[in-house]
Amino acid sequence: MAVIAAYVVNAALNLALGLLLADILGPADFGRFALGIAGSVVLTTLFFEWLRLSATRFYSERVRGEEPWIRAMLDRAYATTALCLLGAALLCLAGRPFAGPPATLAAAAVGTAIGIGFFDYQTTLARARFIGGLYLKLVLVKSGLALILMVGTAWATGDATAVIAAAGVSQFLAAILIHRGLTDQPHRPEAERRREMLRIFISYGLPLIAANVVYQLLPFANRSAIAAVGGFSESGYFSLASDIGTRIFGTLGAALDVLLFQIAVRAEEEGGRGAGEAQVARNLAVVAALILPSAAGFWAVLPAIEAIAVPHAFRGHFSEYVLPMLPGLVAFAAMNYALNPIFQIRRRTMPVIVAALFGALVNALALLALAGPFGGYGIAVAQTLGFLAAFGLLAILALSGPVRIALPWRDLATASAATLAMTVAVWPLRTLAPWIALPVCIATGIAVYGAMVWLLDIAGLRSAVMERLRPSAPAAAE
Repeated sequence: MAVIAAYVVNAALNLALGLLLADILGPADFGRFALGIAGSVVLTTLFFEWLRLSATRFYSERVRGEEPWIRAMLDRAYATTALCLLGAALLCLAGRPFAGPPATLAAAAVGTAIGIGFFDYQTTLARARFIGGLYLKLVLVKSGLALILMVGTAWATGDATAVIAAAGVSQFLAAILIHRGLTDQPHRPEAERRREMLRIFISYGLPLIAANVVYQLLPFANRSAIAAVGGFSESGYFSLASDIGTRIFGTLGAALDVLLFQIAVRAEEEGGRGAGEAQVARNLAVVAALILPSAAGFWAVLPAIEAIAVPHAFRGHFSEYVLPMLPGLVAFAAMNYALNPIFQIRRRTMPVIVAALFGALVNALALLALAGPFGGYGIAVAQTLGFLAAFGLLAILALSGPVRIALPWRDLATASAATLAMTVAVWPLRTLAPWIALPVCIATGIAVYGAMVWLLDIAGLRSAVMERLRPSAPAAAE
């Protein structure tokens, strides 16, 4: 399970990276860095995400041999998009004499988007072909380069713009170093086939891109609102809490999704649409069985993490923002990794953008109502309300109607009950000294929840482990 191992390592390194950068840059510059990186992520989502999603859905080992024009079109589209963004970055640099430092920040954000997009494309190709070892190598190289280049740049310059540029360079270099193992034979598709594949990519990916852009703009707009209300330092407090929470749940969910959705795509290739949707339902149970206890566990160890790992300048503010954000972060992860795949496997992705726009509307209305009387805390609550509203609508659209998916109700119920039991077990331990509370809460939570998973076979996890450990069974594809 190299894909899962890669994400565990990546999550730990990203957590350490965020905390180190916050400590070195300080609240104000970390707030600027967070805004710039958020801009890069929005650009990556806007210009590259439709291609990454298309590669995830339409590229595979079978397609590589039987339909080479799909990879050829993906490569062409990526190269064209990257060249356009490179031109935009150069234009931003050319505007520095007129606009000053903001022009340099914009150029760094655009350049970093190219690096992120190229790296994500390479990891997607590795996952689609189930090359777990190469995927692990990609993530490890990127994480190591990011840790060295970004922390080194922050230490040497203290400049948020330079750190943003270092982030893009680390991702681009990692992709360049590993890309040979993912290269296909050159192929020149016919003009008609190129147009047809481009139409399929756009109709499939555009609603997902639009939804992702909305979800990226929500925290970006909320950070900007906090900066306007309370200054860049307050934005930095909000940004650290949002970044750490998003990375924890996003990384966990993505670690599952990148493997589980490819399994669903393969099930559809081998058994038809019904087999693909049945696998998506099983995947939903697995996602819920891991995200629910993770949320409860994060809440349990939050005081210890803040006392041990959070930089001194951010303490107090970190938990103040994390707590109201937590339900929204869980809902956001559940949308992306449990509900979205239902529409992706059906190739009907329009409901995803409908839910995103509804969430944005709720966020905006709550922002207007809460920012004035409650300040930054009110803005954090507004973000959570937006994510919860989007999750609720998407769940209704996914689970109603004549073609609704059959939910694994037993697994959802047992996962919720096991999470509740784990929470009750660790509740009294939160008040211990931080260095004691952290390992004791983690060990107790794992023991209680793990025992219930094994006893009840929640989401089929016990069966999966036993199958993998059985000597006569063939090794599962990574």
